[in-house]
Amino acid sequence: MFTNKQLYKLIIPLIIEQLLAVTVGMVNIIMVARAGEVAVSGVSLVDTLNVLLITIFSSLATGGAVVAAQYLGHKETDNACKSAKQLLLISTLISLIIMIFSLIGNYYILRTIYGDIDAAVMKNARIYFYVTSFSFPFLAIYNSCAALFRVMGNSKISMYASLIMNVINIVGSAVLVMGFHMGVMGVSIPALLARISAALIMLFLIRNKKNPIYINHVMRLELDIPMIKRILQIGVPNGIENGIFQIGKILVQGLTASFGTVAMSANAVAQTIAGLEIIPGNGIGLAMITVVGQCVGAGDYVQAKKYTIKLLKLTYIIMLILNIGIILLRYPIVNIFNLSSETNALTLQLIVYHSICCCTIWPVAFSLPNAIRAANDVKYTMVISIISMWLWRIGFSYILADFLKLGVLGVWIAMTIDWLFRAICFLVRFINGKWKLHSFIH
Repeated sequence: MFTNKQLYKLIIPLIIEQLLAVTVGMVNIIMVARAGEVAVSGVSLVDTLNVLLITIFSSLATGGAVVAAQYLGHKETDNACKSAKQLLLISTLISLIIMIFSLIGNYYILRTIYGDIDAAVMKNARIYFYVTSFSFPFLAIYNSCAALFRVMGNSKISMYASLIMNVINIVGSAVLVMGFHMGVMGVSIPALLARISAALIMLFLIRNKKNPIYINHVMRLELDIPMIKRILQIGVPNGIENGIFQIGKILVQGLTASFGTVAMSANAVAQTIAGLEIIPGNGIGLAMITVVGQCVGAGDYVQAKKYTIKLLKLTYIIMLILNIGIILLRYPIVNIFNLSSETNALTLQLIVYHSICCCTIWPVAFSLPNAIRAANDVKYTMVISIISMWLWRIGFSYILADFLKLGVLGVWIAMTIDWLFRAICFLVRFINGKWKLHSFIH
């Protein structure tokens, strides 16, 4: 169903888009580091929380993408367009609710999750959380439209939109932080403006009737309850799975915060670099939703399995090369962040450990389940992820980091034990073929 040229045409822009997303995160951390490690810690805490909220939008986008991909594979373009409209409506409505909740509960949400943290860290966290909350509806629109363009095999659109978003973010942050010395506020405002711009661009492009999937009358509220249910059948379990995953990360982040500013700063920088290490897996994982979804929609499970294996092999090759490169260049990379010597040493330790696990365990734990989700087998991935998160990542974090006194390294070891459990479960599911039994299109 897909030639190598079509696959590369889909995958390469996705990897570039993921790279752009991580790059802007790194630039923001570098910029805000000029305001001190308390500013880095504040931004890091909120970014972890924001990812939890943004996960809801991306999960809904995944649900809509799977439904649209299966309809395209089944040659039902009208239903594909209907699913696109419903995805945009429901994701925007939910994001508005989350935005209002975040704005009203700003301080109380941060205090409830992170407890009695340093006053300077809390001040920076509140500023960053308040400004970025306004961007949630625009992120929802961007994620929904980007997912739909990927389903059409046109990942260049979201790549270009991401490039524009990054330019606005980086240039704006440089001017406000380095020029006007605005600290956390200096990275918050450009982030908001960048997300607004990207959402408006995507919204304009998705209305083009020359697209295989397009949306008519964007501003008209036309709810199709049966179609929304189909989207939510995938989006809700996926959202619960990813939401629990992010909640677990936040709980573990609270444990990390108890180890002091050095641990928090090292964790923040190491996480930023770790995001760079998983870029190929994230990009190819998104491609799997399009490819496997269309194969499943066409009822061709032989091709679905073939492409899953092919894309998984490609993920391993690229991630191996990338992570070896990061290990070799770890010193100049970490030196960019201008950390204290103690924080620098801890960051280097975390990066080496993560890189090794990243190119051995991560692809099966996180890229492979996207193929399973694309076949509507979302409840299995949800259950496994929830069990793994609470048993291994959270439970073992406290055992290794707190009880055995391994500190933040113990948190990262527990994280990779979680990866290993997921990898085993998803590999077994894929091999036994039970993931093939859940498509709603026959």
